[in-house]
Amino acid sequence: MEGRVNGETERLQPARPEHLTGQTDYRFTSMRLGQFKALTFDVYGTLIDWETGMVEGLRPLTDKIGRNLTRNEILEAHAYYESSIQRQTSAKIYPDLLAVVYKRLAEEWGVPASWDECLSYGRSVEHWPAFPDSADALVYLKDHFKLVVLSNVDNGSLTHSNKKLGVTFDAAYTAEDFGSYKPSQRNFEYMIEHLARLGIAKHEILHTAESMFHDHGPANKFGLANCWIYRRHDKEGFGATMHPGKIPHCDFVFNNMADMVEAHKAETNV
Repeated sequence: MEGRVNGETERLQPARPEHLTGQTDYRFTSMRLGQFKALTFDVYGTLIDWETGMVEGLRPLTDKIGRNLTRNEILEAHAYYESSIQRQTSAKIYPDLLAVVYKRLAEEWGVPASWDECLSYGRSVEHWPAFPDSADALVYLKDHFKLVVLSNVDNGSLTHSNKKLGVTFDAAYTAEDFGSYKPSQRNFEYMIEHLARLGIAKHEILHTAESMFHDHGPANKFGLANCWIYRRHDKEGFGATMHPGKIPHCDFVFNNMADMVEAHKAETNV
């Protein structure tokens, strides 16, 4: 959605669904996508459809339950255990962390799960699908920006996912590199410091992500411009991420990566 202010075309951030209305200030933004040098992506939830990957990966467990769980019930329980384990054992790499998440979910739902099943779920990240628009969007954006990963996964899992995304990222910073998980400030400090060594200043970074909890809250604290890829625009709740508390401010909002590309094309008259 666009509006015009002082003769310039500017994005009007769309209204949020009813369950989030009134929790943030949407306004015209005078920013343009083209003013940034680097797009930093959280990848999972933004480029990779991790919620579908989780639900499918958990099917051997949920099929044992004597009642039907909704998709959101599964994702919200997963978010709770993932977040708590990331906070408590921050040095654990992501596949090992997911194995413990699987174990905790089995206990909560009262069904048996062998450790081999838990480990198998931990390795399932490599099978999580990309969103249909991700690869084409990244190919286009690669011609206009440096593309950077800031992810809570490990380097091995990211390597598998990257094959689905079709581009070579200019830098990739993972939780395995830091020994901590977002929303830890350490991860953002590391990224900003290392991008500066590549000649990219903080004001030239547009942090592009879905998660309010993992990404947009910390981006606000660090004064990073941010772009919300609002994949859950047609769904209730926060899915596989925890509630962020106070809803962060976002400088740009798009429902998917294809819409972001179209907005950039409109800026450049492509």
